[in-house]
Amino acid sequence: MVTASSKTKAESLTERLLREIEDETLPPGTRLRSVRDAARKEGLGINTVIEAYNRLVARGYAESRPGSGYYVRSISRGWASAPAPHVTAAVDVVSLLREQLEQHYEVRVGDGRPPASWMVGPELSQHLKRARSEGLSDIEHGYGTPWGYQPLRETVARLLAERSIQVHSRQVLLTQGANHGLDLIVRHLLEPGDRVLVDSPGYYPLFGKLKLAKVEMLGVPRQSDGPDLDALQALLKAHRPKAFFTQSHAHNPTGSSISLPKAHKLLQLAAEYGCLVIEDDPFADLLPPSSPRLAALDQLDHVLYVSSFSKTLSAGLRVGYIAGAPDRIAALCDLKMVTLVSTSDFVERVVHQLISGGQYRRHINRIKNRLAEMHTPAFKALSRTGVRVHAADPSGYYLWTELPNRVDEIALVREAAGHGIFLAPGSVFYPHRRSDYPAIRVNVAYAADPRFLKFLTNTLR
Repeated sequence: MVTASSKTKAESLTERLLREIEDETLPPGTRLRSVRDAARKEGLGINTVIEAYNRLVARGYAESRPGSGYYVRSISRGWASAPAPHVTAAVDVVSLLREQLEQHYEVRVGDGRPPASWMVGPELSQHLKRARSEGLSDIEHGYGTPWGYQPLRETVARLLAERSIQVHSRQVLLTQGANHGLDLIVRHLLEPGDRVLVDSPGYYPLFGKLKLAKVEMLGVPRQSDGPDLDALQALLKAHRPKAFFTQSHAHNPTGSSISLPKAHKLLQLAAEYGCLVIEDDPFADLLPPSSPRLAALDQLDHVLYVSSFSKTLSAGLRVGYIAGAPDRIAALCDLKMVTLVSTSDFVERVVHQLISGGQYRRHINRIKNRLAEMHTPAFKALSRTGVRVHAADPSGYYLWTELPNRVDEIALVREAAGHGIFLAPGSVFYPHRRSDYPAIRVNVAYAADPRFLKFLTNTLR
């Protein structure tokens, strides 16, 4: 069984050396023991010591001098070394996942995206190579419009019409993915001290943005068919928040989708209390067009709609968009121009070609088929390990997996890392890092991996 004391040997050595450096037991300029000497003294492997020393270097506490060894650096105690509390809180939201993502893991159960092999098949790969080699010769050597490539915006408007969201291309602003869109909305709408509602559990990168903006987050419990409406109404009445950030479908991390009755009632409550709804729909192209989207029911009167091609096409092709009322989109375009000037006209043209040429639709159909094949077997295999797997939309990537109460979630993640398995701990998906509800988010593509299942079964015995 995993306990809170479970740590890798490299982590333990790193933490001890950090304490010695910070209390100046190892003062600046001190040469650390040679790797071999430290390995012999500590009873560790050479690679373990190297990893610990490299972590000290990465964090700014030591420096490597080729041919000489590792030395303690002088740490400034001035203002520059002490970030503001809200900055520290924002970075802390993603620190554990970042630390794991920077390492090499054979089994990436906690990834937010499907395997690379799903994303760029021979047809897409051939088109992208041709686009790079030809350089899209008709491209202009300028910034392009801050609104984004006009033909792609018109294409997005047609895609939205298929989802019953009626817009003009002037109501569409292209962004560098959904995260950039959310960042623009946070900057435009909110000021320090404002209150907003968020899904709980919900999309953790959004929490980092809101903490950085010094915005107070109020969590709305997520249920199997959408937000808890009783909790939502109570929070709206008590706090009058400016906005509610939510993922209606294939929710990250629970995989659930909102029901039509809940969608109607949510919009009624938002209108009653003057709360703008920001609907994040990054997996839109994997879902049926008839899915009950808030933006379709509201027609963008009280909803800003955010989506992206990055989750379904390629993380390297950072193209997303915001759709909303004309005045809101115009204001967001001005902000985009001030902060970024414009997005990549070249990348937007590539995405437009993939859509208009039919390659993107065929690619999406292949991903849908893979998800359909893997979802049920993954759910059953995971359930057999002794965990509780929540029901999820089969069009999405995620299975929310509840661990037995006796399990220390973070210790489980660390032990998995020692076996080359990357897990996403459930606590990071809560706006205030809830720790009394152990869970992990599991990517459907990796859920039935025998190495992961064996590890989970053995650990939970």
